[in-house]
Amino acid sequence: MPAFHSFGTYGGSVTSGSVDVNDLRARLLRARAEAQEAGLDALVISPGPDLRYLTGYDAIAMERLTALVVPSDDEPHVVVPALEAPAASVSPIGALGLPISTWSETDDPYALVAAIIGSSKAVVGIDNHMWAEKVLRLREAMPMAQQRLAGVVLNSMRMRKSAGEVEALRLAGAAIDRVHARVPGLFRAGRTEREIGRDIADAIIQEGHVRVDFVIVASGPNGASPHAEVSDRVLHPGEPVVVDIGGTMPDGYCSDETRTYCLGEPPDDFLTPYTALLQAQQAAVRSVRPGVTCASVDAVAREVLSAAGFGDYFIHRTGHGIGLETHEEPYIVSGNERALEPGFAFSIEPGVYLPGRYGARIEDIVVCTDTGVESMNERPRELLVVE
Repeated sequence: MPAFHSFGTYGGSVTSGSVDVNDLRARLLRARAEAQEAGLDALVISPGPDLRYLTGYDAIAMERLTALVVPSDDEPHVVVPALEAPAASVSPIGALGLPISTWSETDDPYALVAAIIGSSKAVVGIDNHMWAEKVLRLREAMPMAQQRLAGVVLNSMRMRKSAGEVEALRLAGAAIDRVHARVPGLFRAGRTEREIGRDIADAIIQEGHVRVDFVIVASGPNGASPHAEVSDRVLHPGEPVVVDIGGTMPDGYCSDETRTYCLGEPPDDFLTPYTALLQAQQAAVRSVRPGVTCASVDAVAREVLSAAGFGDYFIHRTGHGIGLETHEEPYIVSGNERALEPGFAFSIEPGVYLPGRYGARIEDIVVCTDTGVESMNERPRELLVVE
């Protein structure tokens, strides 16, 4: 569960990573077919996770328009600023053989997109991540067209992780496990959350990520805030510390893992809620299998904590999907009656937050398999006391 911070990006921009071109072709064909089935005449995809998912191109998001146009009855087409054409050509887009249309500084790229789509009355699926100014410019270029969210097609595709994507998440999980293994060596009374957070950020890069996405080091009462930012608060003996960290791997897939530590012996009144939290997290993991709903997994964790008297202190959903984004569908939350399917990847991360005192959270990334569940994280989940 990420909290963005002031460390910035470590390790430069994310590269395209290794991508199977045949997988990309299959995704593009499926996107066309599902767009047609959804009543969309075309998809328009801007830089971000959807573009990377369909083409392997990790384009830079900027004020100039880059767009993948996927007509439901024709071949995909890429529109890029002229100065970005070399980068697009050497990305997997080149290997896919997709036609690339370039535009110069005085051209109207939105008119170019409209010309590729053709029909002025088309129903167009717009990337959920597209900047509002670009959505509005496209509406001006196609005033008779209907705009809908492309997520109706792409969210369901991206939820169902392929074997290759599951392996990518395994590698990401192992990398963030290695970072958590280093965390106890960073704890000392007198160090600040910010100092420890910087060391963790360095470790995230050293253990194979290309970008630090978030670092939470929440000590003592700060742990009662699920998305606490690192601060200059000094760690003190006997305090629980919530450490929630994640980053992006070279292939674009994300890690996310939370463990709770204690500097020295924990307070006597901390062990009871932590024991209930551990039972809730493990019960929720065990409940995962095909056909079980997202809401029911959330309910399992919530029922265990409620039975122990801590239900009112679990104040967020049990989990979120993960892949090319840290947070994506499916969401493991009350009211989401979507049934789990093999390949669904998501976090299970119940927490207990006692205002003014302390907090605790345990988070693993799991994948629903044909017969049950596989965890991407293997670090111990018991409270780790750092002497």
